[in-house]
Amino acid sequence: MITVIIPAYNEERTVGNVVKFAGSAPYVTEVIVIDDQSVDNTVLTARNAGAEVYECPVRGKGTSMELGLRHAKNEIVVFLDADIDPYPALTIELLTRPIINNQLDFTKATFSRQAGRVTEMVAKPLLTILFPNLSKFSQPLSGMIAGKKEWLSRLTFAEGYGVDIGILIDLHLLDCRMGEVMIGEIKNNMQVWDALPKMSKEVATAIIEKAIQQPKGAFNLQELKSLQIVRSQMEAAISENLLHLNRMVVFDMDNTLLQGRFIDECAFEFGFHDDLLKRRGDVYDPVIMTKRIAQLVKGRSRQELLAVADRIPLVEDTYRTVAELRHRGYIIGIISDSYDFVVNHIQNKIGADFALANELEFSGGMATGEVKIPSFFFRNPQSVCNHTLCKTNALLELSNQYNIPFSKIIAIGDSLNDLCMIKNAGTGFAFCSDNELLNDTADFQIKQHSFRPVLENTY
Repeated sequence: MITVIIPAYNEERTVGNVVKFAGSAPYVTEVIVIDDQSVDNTVLTARNAGAEVYECPVRGKGTSMELGLRHAKNEIVVFLDADIDPYPALTIELLTRPIINNQLDFTKATFSRQAGRVTEMVAKPLLTILFPNLSKFSQPLSGMIAGKKEWLSRLTFAEGYGVDIGILIDLHLLDCRMGEVMIGEIKNNMQVWDALPKMSKEVATAIIEKAIQQPKGAFNLQELKSLQIVRSQMEAAISENLLHLNRMVVFDMDNTLLQGRFIDECAFEFGFHDDLLKRRGDVYDPVIMTKRIAQLVKGRSRQELLAVADRIPLVEDTYRTVAELRHRGYIIGIISDSYDFVVNHIQNKIGADFALANELEFSGGMATGEVKIPSFFFRNPQSVCNHTLCKTNALLELSNQYNIPFSKIIAIGDSLNDLCMIKNAGTGFAFCSDNELLNDTADFQIKQHSFRPVLENTY
């Protein structure tokens, strides 16, 4: 009678318990996990827990939800988040009871937890102005929903953070019978503040676009303009004051956070060490070299590549250092000339706020040998060095994005590729480096595999 759909991306720690929880609920005869191209063991864990698993060909929650809906065999569908464990015991029963009893066609969960920052600062104010009938929903961005398949199948699911609010608004405009259901208390992590700008923009865009598509006069344009004026003045005041408070620490990954280089470890694991040395020696153009080296991992799966990364130990006091720097008010990030899926993996391990790296392409879970170098690495009119490709350009991007001057950024790296970044940051650390120029340029040299000197020389 009920199908439970669980979109999941890198949720190996929790997805198994969520699947088992869903499968144990009354009237649930089908549990589907839509894997959003995870690079961990999400797929295996979900299958072992009893779910039908389908891989989403295009990454995105909206696409995953649509795919799950197409595979659902039952007329009542529940969507659950894969990262919540445990759920309140009666979650599925409470969400579906009004639908089974034909009182409602769609329900959205509310729960005992402080509403998120984007909900309170973006979604609720905009709904109050543009869709006042929806302002009664205390958790309008909740991803835990239930509905009749016939209603949900009429929708086009947006991508990104706007998908859940888009569903709510679209069903409201279709005069669907909707309600909010209290399911109890849940515990999950709020979005790291690094994600808030993107989340805020996508949620606001979804709400405003839905309003603009309505007949003229259906929303109060004057109030929206007033809100924009207040928001811009508030933003200016916040930026002016936070400029003197925000600080950032940027780590290199290879031979800095990791006690080894990812591509070198791959070379030993997969037997292309000699070819790697040859490709490094044949060309001096960093763009060509990056693209040629990426060809060496063609045909390797995400899982086997990440298994190599996991065998490279982190510097022993990494976790303690990151926790202490965060406690002192620093934003923590990684800039690496390695590959994004590895750097993101390390970011999640250590609890960093962001990670910037080259984008290795995958198709069907296998590396294609192609790599995209993001634009933020390339020289631009604001660049502070003459290199075509440089980490300092990425540092400049971050400085502008977070409104943090170079003088309040700490950079830590080990190689010549980190030289400009360490030179231009407010404070630079050469980490166990054998490059004399880097050691001479850095403000501090770290000669042992420990970040203790970073903590001793910051506040």
